Amino acid sequence: QVQLVESGGGLVQAGGSLRLSCAVTGSILTGSTMGWYRQGPGKQRELVASVTTRGTTNYADSVKGRFTISRDTAKKTVYLQMNLLKSEDTAVYYCKVRMPWGAESWGQGTQVTVSS
Repeated sequence: QVQLVESGGGLVQAGGSLRLSCAVTGSILTGSTMGWYRQGPGKQRELVASVTTRGTTNYADSVKGRFTISRDTAKKTVYLQMNLLKSEDTAVYYCKVRMPWGAESWGQGTQVTVSS
């Protein structure tokens, strides 16, 4: 069974940076996709960025050029480097893994608050 634990959230001023980490226990199989999602106050959960085991990345338009998703296979950790943060990036950020057959596992979330 795969378990995900996020860390790295916090309070930062607009224009600042944070790096989120998602540590994975269990196996990340070839063909799985790791993703970061967020849910802001009063908003639906949305995809921020994703990366496949082949390294293919995908980003929401709102974060392109500011956020970078990366994966350390040896450490079984996925990162989200967030630069030039804006107040609208304030949200709870969740890590998710989607297995090749469609099963999904979520982390518990980490709060990111950007003050203007």
